[in-house]
Amino acid sequence: MAGSHESGEPVFEYLDFVPRERFRRALAVSPDGAAVAYSSNAGGVFDLWTIPASGGRPRRLTHLSDQAVAQIAWTPDGKSLVFTADREGDEQYRLYMVGVDGGDVTEVGHGPDCQRVLADEPFDTEGRHLVYAANDRDATVQDILVRDLPDGTERRILPPPGVQFTPVRVSPDGRWLSARGSRSNSDVAAYLIDLADAGSVPRCLTAGYGQRFFAPGPWTPDSSGFYLCTDLWGEFTTVGLYLLPDASLTQVVADEWDVELIGSAGDTLFWTVNENGCSTLHARRNDAVLRLPQIPQGVVDALALTPDAEQVVLEIDSAARPREIGVLDLSTGFRYLTDTRPPAIQAVTPVEPDLVSYPAGDGRHVHALLYRPHAPGPHPVLLSIHGGPEAQERPQYVYSGLYQHLLAQGIAVFAPNIAGSTGYGRAHRLLIYRDWGGVDLNDLDHAARYLRTLPGLDAGRLAVMGASYGGFAALSCLARLRHPWAAGVSLCGPTNLLTLARACPPTWKTTVASVLGDPDTDAEHLLRRSPITYADAIDAPVFVLQGARDPRVPQDESDQIVARLRGRDVDVRYDVYLDEGHGFTNRDNEIKAYGDIARFITSHLLGE
Repeated sequence: MAGSHESGEPVFEYLDFVPRERFRRALAVSPDGAAVAYSSNAGGVFDLWTIPASGGRPRRLTHLSDQAVAQIAWTPDGKSLVFTADREGDEQYRLYMVGVDGGDVTEVGHGPDCQRVLADEPFDTEGRHLVYAANDRDATVQDILVRDLPDGTERRILPPPGVQFTPVRVSPDGRWLSARGSRSNSDVAAYLIDLADAGSVPRCLTAGYGQRFFAPGPWTPDSSGFYLCTDLWGEFTTVGLYLLPDASLTQVVADEWDVELIGSAGDTLFWTVNENGCSTLHARRNDAVLRLPQIPQGVVDALALTPDAEQVVLEIDSAARPREIGVLDLSTGFRYLTDTRPPAIQAVTPVEPDLVSYPAGDGRHVHALLYRPHAPGPHPVLLSIHGGPEAQERPQYVYSGLYQHLLAQGIAVFAPNIAGSTGYGRAHRLLIYRDWGGVDLNDLDHAARYLRTLPGLDAGRLAVMGASYGGFAALSCLARLRHPWAAGVSLCGPTNLLTLARACPPTWKTTVASVLGDPDTDAEHLLRRSPITYADAIDAPVFVLQGARDPRVPQDESDQIVARLRGRDVDVRYDVYLDEGHGFTNRDNEIKAYGDIARFITSHLLGE
C-alpha cells in the first residue's frame, strides 16, 4: 500500500490504483423499475448482484467459484433472473436461473459445452419462452433456440449458410423475433422470425441494401417495427426505424459520429453517441427531442431503462474514475449507485488525456490519446495499443488503473487509434481487413516518430504494450520497427497469424477469413505478417502473459514466440495463468498480472 517520500508526500503502489470492484458490461432493470442487476467481481469472481435503483446496499445473489457471469435478464414477473456463465474464461457459456432473493442456482436445460448467447431481451411478455443462441448442433454454426420453459421443449431456427445468428428481442405482442445475422463485424443483416409459425424460415429484411451493418434494437410499443443501428446512410452508424407493414427503413437520427447504444421504453427512445471517444446521451419522446440532465463526462458502456422511461441506468467510465453504475433521473439528475474509487484516485489528481492527432503515411491523420504526468519532464513513454482490432482507445480507467499508476511514476502513455479502430468511420475501420501487420504497423511507426517531436517526452525511452490484437501489434513493433524499444508487453497476443486462423473458435471461421485471411488460401500472406517470422529481430526485454484456457488466442501462440526468444537468450518473462482465458475473470489474478506489468515497465523505463 501507499508509503511516503522523505518530503512526506505519499508514494502509491499499483494496488492503490485498483478499483474496489469491476463490472462487466451487463445491466438489467427489474420489471417494476425498483432494482438493478449487474455482474461484479467484488467477491473475487464475476457474480450476479442486485442493488436498489434508489440506492442502498447491494445484494450478492450467486457465490460462484470458478465461473463468471456474463449476460443477465429478469423474468417478466420479476421473481427470478436468468444469466449466462462460463468456467475459467473458456467462453463455453451455460444458462442458469436464480431467485431474486438468491438461493439455489439451477441450470436451464443441459447439453454439451458450447457457446450460448442470450437474446438482448430473451423472454416473451408472459415469460413462457426463453430465447438464446447456441452452437451445440454444429460447432461452426450458431442457431437460435426458443425454449418453452414449462415443458422443456425447444424450437430450433437455423441460419442461412455462412451466417451466425444472434437473437435480439421478442416483439411486445409475442409474434416476432428480431435477430442479427453476421458474416463479419461489418457485414451484419437484420432478420425477422415468425414465432407463431413453427414452419416459417427466417427472413432477411435488409438484403436489398447490400453488405452493410444493421443491428436490430428495441421494438415499437405496437410491434409494428423496430429501431436499428446502421451505417447505411454514411461513414458512421446512426438510428433507423424499420416498419413491418410496408417494409420501409427510414433514418431517425443523424449525427457526425457513431451511435452506439439504443434503448426505449414506451414512446421514449434513448441513444448514446461516441463523440471522439466520449459518450453523449440523447432522447426523444413522441418525435420531440428531450432535454436531458447532464451525465458525467466519460464512456457509457451499458444502458438500461426503467419501464416508465423516467430513469436511465448507466455503466459509465472515465480516465479519472473507474467504471461505475449510476442512474439518470430525468427530473432530478444523475447520481451514482456505486463507488469503486481506489485510495490513490481519491488522494491524487488523476491525469486526463489530451486528444491529439498525428500524420500517417498515406495522408490520413490518426487520432490518439496522450497522457502526460503532472510532474515536469522529459518523460519516458508507453505506447499502448488497444485490442480488437475493431475497437477504440477511449478516455477510460484502463487496465484497472495501470495508466494512472504509471503516470504517477512519471511515465507518459500514448494510445493511438490506428487503422482498424472504430469510432472514426467505416472506411478507417475496414483498412485493417486482411491487412494485419500492414497499414496498422505503418501507423504505429509514425506514432513512434511523432513522439520524438513532442516536447516534454523522452522517446528514447519507449516501451510498447498491448492485449489480444494489441499484443500482436506490440510484438510486431518489437520485431519489425527499428525504434529504440526499451521493453514490450504482450497479453494474450497472437504471434502466428496462420496458426491463429486455423485455431479460431468454430463460429468465427467466416469472420476470420474476411477480417484476417483464409488459412487455406492465404497462408503465405499470413506468415509474412506474423511476428514469429521476424522473432530473431527482437532484442528488447519482453513480458508475455497468457491464459491457458484462452479460446480466442490459444496458449500455443505465446508458446511459439517465447520459445524463439529463449532460444536466443533474449530477456523474456512468461507467465501462464492456468485458470484464465482471454483476459481475467479472477480478481486476484488480474491484480497480480497488472501489478507485475507495472513493475516490469517501470523497471525498464525508469531503471528501478
